[in-house]
Amino acid sequence: MEEAIRKAAVLIEALPYIKNFHNKVVVIKYGGSILGEEKIRRTVLEDIVFLNFMGLKPVLVHGGGPNISERMRQVGKKTDFVDGMRVTDEETLVVVEEELQRLNDIIVEEINELGAKAIGLNGKDRNIIQAEEKKAKIDLGMVGNVVDINTIPILEELDVDRIVVLLPMGRGTDKKSYNVNADEAASHIAGALKAEKFILLTNVKGIMRNPDDPDSFISTLSIKEAEGLIRQNVIQQGMIPKVNACIYALRKGVKKTHIIDARIPHSLLLEIFTDKGIGTEIVH
Repeated sequence: MEEAIRKAAVLIEALPYIKNFHNKVVVIKYGGSILGEEKIRRTVLEDIVFLNFMGLKPVLVHGGGPNISERMRQVGKKTDFVDGMRVTDEETLVVVEEELQRLNDIIVEEINELGAKAIGLNGKDRNIIQAEEKKAKIDLGMVGNVVDINTIPILEELDVDRIVVLLPMGRGTDKKSYNVNADEAASHIAGALKAEKFILLTNVKGIMRNPDDPDSFISTLSIKEAEGLIRQNVIQQGMIPKVNACIYALRKGVKKTHIIDARIPHSLLLEIFTDKGIGTEIVH
């Protein structure tokens, strides 16, 4: 009986959030580093299906870095990174797209098995992600900067109650395909859709003032505070592009952004539907 009452209390706590977020777009970026772990992936996809059944409109943008690196190793091709970006020649671009498409197919199939309707989209098709060659100190090859987002194909699928699963490839006015960073792609899509929420799923708790001190976890930050922590080197390395992605999305009209640990069971639901949440939210 106690357990049943506790569960009922959780549902009541979620009620105002379900009401407020009904029919709202939520963009979720799912990092490749945790995408390959089947147990975690299953829980994440269950949460996304739940969001869909509760009347939200989820868009899932996924990476695939570890899978791509493993495939490159198998074919005997060296992988070079510059400032976290994969140098992408034409041969590498083929591997990138094939691995992203393979992951996209798996996610769509698993969402459909859970009872929702999902559709996979490639960002380079129908000019969803419009890109140009990224300029850097070293030639990165076919790596793209996002220039613009065509939201029409995404909105068409959301309007018929499909969960959109999008892989981050782009196309330029030069008709070339580009490998686009998934954080960047997701933040631009969230901004273009004026999403209610932009959520980055990762494999850390959130933002910490001191990585060695579990009590230094930061639950809420403003844009100004986040930028200050980057300047002070409190936010470092791989967390910097994630925080910058959140800041970009907020400045483009997204209401709230969140960085959460996908390894925590049902972290998405806990962050969206409970008063405390579990990750770091970055707000205006």
